[in-house]
Amino acid sequence: MNELFIKAGGVYNILLVIFHLMFWKLFDWEKDLRSLRFLNRAIIQVLNISLTLVFVIFAYLSLWHTQELLSTRLGNHLIFLISLFWLARAIQQPVFFKLQHWGSWGFMVFFLVGSAIYFIPFIGVYQ
Repeated sequence: MNELFIKAGGVYNILLVIFHLMFWKLFDWEKDLRSLRFLNRAIIQVLNISLTLVFVIFAYLSLWHTQELLSTRLGNHLIFLISLFWLARAIQQPVFFKLQHWGSWGFMVFFLVGSAIYFIPFIGVYQ
């Protein structure tokens, strides 16, 4: 069962890779980012690309190194840290985006699900 959660985490992260690669079109960044100073425009795009790479790494580890994540001390720590990453992202949702729109609530729940996907196998390893 723990393997299934980790594999689901891999798919979860691939979905976020696709979503983040679509930011330029979805949020009309070509137009909207023009209003920012060069440095801020560059920072936003570099952060998005770097974050996308983090999701690729999470997906790769989850899909191709599932057993190592579940059976080694380093792997156990990694799945805990990935869970913590998604929990922190869920907490940031109401802080920065507020919860005044259903979409914001949806994203918060989505990120809590991401945290649970990795936390459940983490606690399962120690039972």
